[in-house]
Amino acid sequence: MTKLPYMRQDFAASIVVFLVAVPLCVGVAAASGVPPELGLVTGIVGGLVTGFLPGSSLQVSGPAAGMTVLVFEAVSEFGVAALGVIVLMSGLLQLAMGFLRIGRWFRAISVSVVEGMLCGIGMVIIAGQIYAAAGLKAPETGIGKIVGIPGVFGDAFGSTEALASLAIGAGTIAVIRLWKEMPKKVQVVPGALAAILLATVASLALSLPVATVEVEGLLGVIQPPGADAFGALAGPAIWGTIIAFALIASAESLFSAAAVDRLHDGPRTQYDKEMVAQGAGNTVCGLLGALPMTAVIVRSSANVNAGARTKASRVLHGVWLLLFAVALPSTLALIPLPALAGILVHAGWKLIPFRQITGLWRGSKGEALILMVTAVSIVAVNMFEGVLIGLALAVIKTAWEVSHLKTEVIDKGAGPIQVYLSGNATFLRLPKILDSLEALPQDRPIVVDLSGLQHLDHACRTALQNWAERHSAPDTDPVKVSSWSEVALRGRGESA
Repeated sequence: MTKLPYMRQDFAASIVVFLVAVPLCVGVAAASGVPPELGLVTGIVGGLVTGFLPGSSLQVSGPAAGMTVLVFEAVSEFGVAALGVIVLMSGLLQLAMGFLRIGRWFRAISVSVVEGMLCGIGMVIIAGQIYAAAGLKAPETGIGKIVGIPGVFGDAFGSTEALASLAIGAGTIAVIRLWKEMPKKVQVVPGALAAILLATVASLALSLPVATVEVEGLLGVIQPPGADAFGALAGPAIWGTIIAFALIASAESLFSAAAVDRLHDGPRTQYDKEMVAQGAGNTVCGLLGALPMTAVIVRSSANVNAGARTKASRVLHGVWLLLFAVALPSTLALIPLPALAGILVHAGWKLIPFRQITGLWRGSKGEALILMVTAVSIVAVNMFEGVLIGLALAVIKTAWEVSHLKTEVIDKGAGPIQVYLSGNATFLRLPKILDSLEALPQDRPIVVDLSGLQHLDHACRTALQNWAERHSAPDTDPVKVSSWSEVALRGRGESA
C-alpha cells in the first residue's frame, strides 16, 4: 500500500493553491509597504514549515490581507529592518501560547469583535488601495483615506496616467467578479491570476503609463534582523505591536481553522498544535525578515474545493512558490501595481461581513453595535486599539446581560409583602437590590422569593442575609427568604 494514497488529488490541489497564492502574496506585500518578494517568502514558509506541522491538515498559511493594515503601520513607525524582529518575537509568543494550551481559548473571543475587526480592516484596505490604483499617495489615517476618496477621482480626471492606472485597477476587479460566470473549464485558472495576466498583457500591449512591481530578487530582500533591530526591543512602543501581531494573527488563523473544518469531513483542527505551527512559521519568517503569516481562508477554501485530502497539498504549494521565486522572479516586474491594488480592493470587500451585520441586527442589536463600533474604531484609530475597544464593549455587554435582574414587589394591603427576584443577582446589581428592599416598611411581614434567580453570587447572598436579619421591627415577624438552598445549588452549577 502506498504511503501517499491521495497524491494525485493533493498534487492537483497544490497547483490550484499555488496559482491563487502568487497574486495574493505579491499584492499583500506591495500593500504592506515591503518588497513583493517578501510576500513570496512568507508563502514559501507557510507551505514548507507550517504545512509540515500538525494542527489543521487542510488549512493553508501565508501573508494575509487581514494583517496588511497592521504591517503597514509597523513598517511606517519602526522601518522595514525592524519587521523581522517584530515577526520573530510574535512567533515566539505564539509558540508559548501553543505550548501553554491557550490556543483553544481563542474560540471564546466574541464573534462580533472578530467580524468587526475584519470589517474595519476591509474598509481601510479598500480606501488605501483606491489611492494605489490611481497611482497616488494615500493619507496616513484611516479617516483621512476615506474622506479623501472623492478627491482621488477628481484628480484622476485631470491626469492621463491616473486615469490609465484606475482603468487597470477597475478592470482587474471586474475580471475577478465576472470570472465566476465563465465555464467551469476556464475557472481552473483562478480569477485573481487571470485578472493579473490580463492586466499585464493590456498594459504592455497598449503601452499604458502605469507603475509596475519593483523587483530586487529573492536573496536581495531576505535580511535577518540585526543588532539594531533587536535593540528596539528595549523600548515599550514596539511591544504593543508585537502583542498585536501575535494576538490578531492567532485569532485570524484559529477562526479560519474553524471555518475550514466546516468545509470538509477530514480530521478536525487541534487548536493548540495549530497555534504552535503558526508560531513556528512566524518565527522562521522573522528570522528571514519576511511578512507575518496567518492561515488564509481564501487559499484554504481553494485547497479544500480543489480536492486536497492531506497536508501534502499545502507543502507542495510551498515548493511551487519557491521554484517560481527562484526561476521566474523577473516576471514580477511586468505586473502593474494598480492590478495588485484591484486584487486587494476585492479582498477587502470580501472581508466586510454584510450578511452577518444584517443577521446580527435582526437577532441582537447589541452584538451588531459591537461589530460596527469595532470596525469604526479600527478606521478611526488603529487596528490594535480598535480591537481592544471592541473586546471591552463585548465584556461590558456580557456583564450587563449576566447581571440582568428583575425585582417585583406585590403588596395586597393585607398579609405579607411579596418580593420576587428573577434573573442574575450579582454584585453589579447589589445597589439596586438593596434600594428596593430597604424601601419596604419594617412593620409588615415580608417574604422574599428567590426561585426565579438563575444565579446568586456571594456578595448578594451575604447582603440579603444581613438585610433580612436587621430589617424587621422587634414586634414584627422576621423576613422570610425562600429558596436559599436551591439558588445556591444553581450558582454552583449543581442544579438546573
